[in-house]
Amino acid sequence: MIQTYAALLRGINVSGHRKVPMAELRALLEGLGHRDVRTHLQSGNAVFATDTGASEDELTAALEAAVEDRFGFRVDCLVRGGAYLAAVVDACPFPTAGIEGKQLHAFYFSGPPDAERFAAIDQEAYRPEAFALGDRVLYLYVPDGLGRSRLGDVVSRPSLSKGLVVTARNWNTVLKLVEMTRG
Repeated sequence: MIQTYAALLRGINVSGHRKVPMAELRALLEGLGHRDVRTHLQSGNAVFATDTGASEDELTAALEAAVEDRFGFRVDCLVRGGAYLAAVVDACPFPTAGIEGKQLHAFYFSGPPDAERFAAIDQEAYRPEAFALGDRVLYLYVPDGLGRSRLGDVVSRPSLSKGLVVTARNWNTVLKLVEMTRG
């Protein structure tokens, strides 16, 4: 059965470092046997269809190995199915009508985050900013954008996501990836 996935590459094409041209990423994914490959922006978002029957973790491992082989450096990746991405949008605990994409972000985790680590954050001290945990995702609401967010700095601390790969996308990108994985 053919399934559609999004590949989220972490930390590429930032300030001229760890360059992964999107045309080459598309060719790499096609070389792994995937089809209908499309990319979104230059920040490491790709959508592809496959009938391999491989799990998200297996697809992730194959992509990471192929990127390292092709570009000569390791890139953490996450591969998520279209149904999961849609469920993340549906489960968002924050109002999404009328917001700008920079005001809401999804931090995708490679596994379930340790809720106890995040429970120690005094959210009241950061209002009106807020966060909530979901299924392998953290939703971050930052009315003035991530660049000005004090809470964004806190939830991004490596000690909170220790042992997990995490990569964030703004809400515009989250919605676009859902749209693209729906075909």
